[in-house]
Amino acid sequence: MSTATPSATPSPPPAAAPAGRLRAGAGLRLGRFRDLTLVPVIVVLLVVGAFVDPVFLTVGNLTNVLQQQSALALVVLAEAMILIAGKFDLSLESTVGMAPAITVLVIPATAGGSGLLAIPLCLLIGAAIGAFNGFLILKFQLSAFVVTLAMMIVVHGLHLGLTGGKSLFELPESIMYLGGATWLGVPASIWIAAVLFAAGIVGLRYFRAGRALYAIGGNPDAARAAGIRVDRVLWTVFVIGGALAALAGVLETGRLGGISANQGVGWIFMVFAASVIGGVSMDGGKGTVLGALTGVLVIGLVENVLTLKGVPGEWKQLVYGGIILVALMISRVAGGKAQD
Repeated sequence: MSTATPSATPSPPPAAAPAGRLRAGAGLRLGRFRDLTLVPVIVVLLVVGAFVDPVFLTVGNLTNVLQQQSALALVVLAEAMILIAGKFDLSLESTVGMAPAITVLVIPATAGGSGLLAIPLCLLIGAAIGAFNGFLILKFQLSAFVVTLAMMIVVHGLHLGLTGGKSLFELPESIMYLGGATWLGVPASIWIAAVLFAAGIVGLRYFRAGRALYAIGGNPDAARAAGIRVDRVLWTVFVIGGALAALAGVLETGRLGGISANQGVGWIFMVFAASVIGGVSMDGGKGTVLGALTGVLVIGLVENVLTLKGVPGEWKQLVYGGIILVALMISRVAGGKAQD
């Protein structure tokens, strides 16, 4: 009688990766791709600029573009973080002019060594404006849009009142340095903007506090239930935003060699434009600092092309708006997702 040989136990199939992990990985890759959806727009602008004027693609001109946009870039960085957290801050544009103006009035150019305190004092003024905004919004539960709109008017009014509506030119050397200095052959303002954007990219992607901004912007109640100190995080991001706007004012002051009565006025429209075309949602919880940076580059290249082409200033706003709409459409097609 033959005996049956026991069949070998089949080896289990290799374990499949968890679906959640696959979705997270795919989402991360897609998120990185969306950060670069304005790259085609930037390439088109570079090509168009090269045809408009041979000077456009020279190192000197492109460096000049980056230096001119450095101050605006810091305000965009501040606004992008606030938008991701689900709030607004319209007063940033007024802080750009008011913070350095108040600093110069407190520490005149004739104050000798005390001029070293100019930049710290300027940053402190900007941070105080952001802290006051956060206090009104969080403690009194007021609308961020309405509060910061009022503060935009108040801060600019304070600037005009204290300076008599006049431009300031006799400035401490310390407050002029960063906007006009060159480090390793590159304007210091470009280095500063690059370092701060790099810190923003790393902070929002890899640090708990940065990731908390997305959680708060997406659903503040859920974020609070998850143990995130929502009010503290929001108040902190308003303070950082105000300080960044003040630093932007320092860079702009050094670049121009003075503080005009309207420094920063009207910037908020370009700030929102750069943030939104860069993929930052005005509903909160979406967008990246890298995407906002590409929006700044688009704005800067458009402005430079218009200048080289000799477009009259009266028509520039029309062209800006049209370019932004086209950039939004290209970003929508490249990103493959409806914008909020």
